[in-house]
Amino acid sequence: MDFDTPLAEAWIRAIAAAVEKEQARLTELDSAIGDGDHGSNLQRGFAAALAALDGLPPTGPGAVLTKTGTTLISKVGGASGPLYGKAFRAIGAALPEPAGPAALAEALSAGLDAIRALGKAQPGDKTIVDAWTPALAAFRTAAATGATLPQAAAAAADAADQGARDTTPLQARKGRASYLGERSIGHQDPGATSTALIFRTLADITTP
Repeated sequence: MDFDTPLAEAWIRAIAAAVEKEQARLTELDSAIGDGDHGSNLQRGFAAALAALDGLPPTGPGAVLTKTGTTLISKVGGASGPLYGKAFRAIGAALPEPAGPAALAEALSAGLDAIRALGKAQPGDKTIVDAWTPALAAFRTAAATGATLPQAAAAAADAADQGARDTTPLQARKGRASYLGERSIGHQDPGATSTALIFRTLADITTP
């Protein structure tokens, strides 16, 4: 199985559905250490991305993700719009057609690079990076050992889930949560949680 245009579209639709379902939880997490709008912002952004994709001709998986990223940047407030927007644009730009597991791993790496370039976050800062970094490592390792796309995506999703949970004892060093200092300890990071959702949906849509 390769990552092609139908899978790219299915991924964005699955993310939109997952964000819709988990909007209240993301908002609850963000209310504890942020502005309380992470869930609503992402819901609005991915709903807009779906509308944008409806008018997009089938020009390849990279175009699907690039369009998604551009839409998120223009429609989502707060930090999540630019971060996820630039990530999806970077993935789209790096993605060949079709993409096997190794090529998709490199595209996901470009997405992480874009996030880190914009947000200046490192692992341990209690951000998106804390879920994306282990997810990418798991995906890349699986791809390098000959795993199928579903296998690599499942490994990445499990690693992202664990990475998100592991943000709970951390003190935030970036973003709005960093203003709370030690009071940010004991709360799971909403950005890492939405990243885990994104990788879980990739696993779900590639599972036969």
